[in-house]
Amino acid sequence: MNETAAPSAPRPRVAVVLGGRSGEHSISCVTAGGVLRAIDRDRYDVVAVGITRDGRWVHVSDDPTAWEVDGDRLPEVTADDGPTLLLPSAAGSDDVARRDGGTVAATLGAVDVVLPLLHGPYGEDGTLQGMLELAGIRYVGAGVLASALGMDKHYMKMVLSGHGIPVAPAVVLRPGRWEREPEAVLEEVRALGLPVFVKPARAGSSLGITRVADLADLPAAITAAAEHDPKVLVEAAVVGREIECAVLEGRDGAPPRTSLPGEIVPAGDHEFYDFEAKYLDADGALLRCPTDLPPGVEQVVRELAARTFEAIGCEGLARVDTFVRPDGTVLVNEINTMPGFTPISMYPRMWEASGLPYAELVDELLRLALERPTGLR
Repeated sequence: MNETAAPSAPRPRVAVVLGGRSGEHSISCVTAGGVLRAIDRDRYDVVAVGITRDGRWVHVSDDPTAWEVDGDRLPEVTADDGPTLLLPSAAGSDDVARRDGGTVAATLGAVDVVLPLLHGPYGEDGTLQGMLELAGIRYVGAGVLASALGMDKHYMKMVLSGHGIPVAPAVVLRPGRWEREPEAVLEEVRALGLPVFVKPARAGSSLGITRVADLADLPAAITAAAEHDPKVLVEAAVVGREIECAVLEGRDGAPPRTSLPGEIVPAGDHEFYDFEAKYLDADGALLRCPTDLPPGVEQVVRELAARTFEAIGCEGLARVDTFVRPDGTVLVNEINTMPGFTPISMYPRMWEASGLPYAELVDELLRLALERPTGLR
């Protein structure tokens, strides 16, 4: 007598979203390449969704090699990479369809969870998260408010300070302020002490950051930062070691989990941990993990990382960057709610050193998102 095998449960469908409209478009693509290689295809059905620099959504290749750095050429999503996608527009309508030649050619089916590997504005800042909330689709990572706070260094500092978490002092330049009152700005910046770091308030990956040791160089630095964001932050330089800590949401209401901290040491010709050192030069920075911090200081770093994660209401994952000063005190520099997952990115490397391999980390993030309810929580 032949027994009919029970049908296997369908695999959860994961939409890996990459590219985007920000200046970090190519870094998102490289991140996606690493994640696409790590996802267990026996456990998940994977659909790759690219967003072009002008905001068009297209069905792109899920082959990891399509999104690798090729020499000095960074990958990019273009309209020629695949058919345009029609996105769900209401809660309960989670089918994604593709349009070929002006007609709807096929449905890609319901998406169970979105993995939004977008960095910077229009992806990491709560905008994409809001769209997914409206459609009632689960996604990996922080929600709307936490994403927005993590992206905007100005308001991030305000929230962290309100929770008693120490941060570096800064001057905020809203659009037009430098042009209206340069002398007042110079006085405020002078009070911070030199050097200072001038940076876009809402950009990541070290884009547009300039170290200023002479106030005569401040106008050019403000202009460079404003090319990425009209709101600019001038931040006091902190003398100390750059220590990062990876955070992972706890399960079933448990506290956030923290990795062993890692130390960033710029190498080669890099004066600080800039864009090239982060993403393009494999020898541009050294990661020491575990660090040689005294046990008490390491514990402070991990506790502050967990407190920062909870202070902004983060979910899923985050990387918290700190400075450990010579006297052992710790300042939080920033929180990154969608840290890079490139082969040389610090977030997965710290978890690897803490005993959680890359593929298992990706799986854990997907599981956390699939278990999370949609709507208010």
